[in-house]
Amino acid sequence: MPSRRSLAVGIAALGLALPIATSAEAKRYAFGSRPLAEGSRGSDVRTLQRYLTRVGLRTEVDGMYGPHTARRVKSWERRSGSRRVNGRLSRREARRMRSQVARGVMVFHPAPQASPAPSGEKATLNSDGTANAPSSAPPEVKGAIAAANRIVGKPYKYGGGHGRWEDSGYDCSGAMSYALHGGGLLNRQLTSGDFMSWGRSGRGSWITVYANSGHGYLVIAGLRFDTGWHGGGSGPRWSDEMRPSDGYAIRHPKGF
Repeated sequence: MPSRRSLAVGIAALGLALPIATSAEAKRYAFGSRPLAEGSRGSDVRTLQRYLTRVGLRTEVDGMYGPHTARRVKSWERRSGSRRVNGRLSRREARRMRSQVARGVMVFHPAPQASPAPSGEKATLNSDGTANAPSSAPPEVKGAIAAANRIVGKPYKYGGGHGRWEDSGYDCSGAMSYALHGGGLLNRQLTSGDFMSWGRSGRGSWITVYANSGHGYLVIAGLRFDTGWHGGGSGPRWSDEMRPSDGYAIRHPKGF
């Protein structure tokens, strides 16, 4: 009686394929049945990518846990109060995400599209150094101007505004972060170097960020919010005088 091995060899010789599990079948995992991290592949990664999109973090669905998916998971972890923000999805986190999807929870809401600033519509500079937002400005722009007003007159302090939002003084990026946070456009402090790649490229219709590795400032509704250059002294303040922007990356928050 021929052995199984000889039968298999004979079948192979006839060009017939033996039934074996495909790689796709081998990677059919139930979501939450294992931890996921960069390098993971399978149906549960596809489920993760779909779930990330459903909670507000648009993610390509390709079944491969690459750097893009890891960044999205980190964003989800920050917004979901995870104890560790490391871009790896534990079984416990998978259960939390599944619950969010079932309840229709959105952890991130994309910034709404704002209408462009009307021609000639600018913020006005007050005698006390604060600014008034145009009446037509979106709430986010008004919030950023109101926040900036709260720290006008504070002294320049290297590193100020980075360890905490409310500080005794602010450096350039600390002041920028404070203003944008007040408008709901930023949830953590950034350095001037960080601002070089933040948001979208080019000037905005309401808010423009100017940044290089050593300095940064904002132009909001036609007024410059800065901690230096002309005007005497140093620290967060408004000016209706623009400064040369050569050597600065020019960015803006999406929709503004």
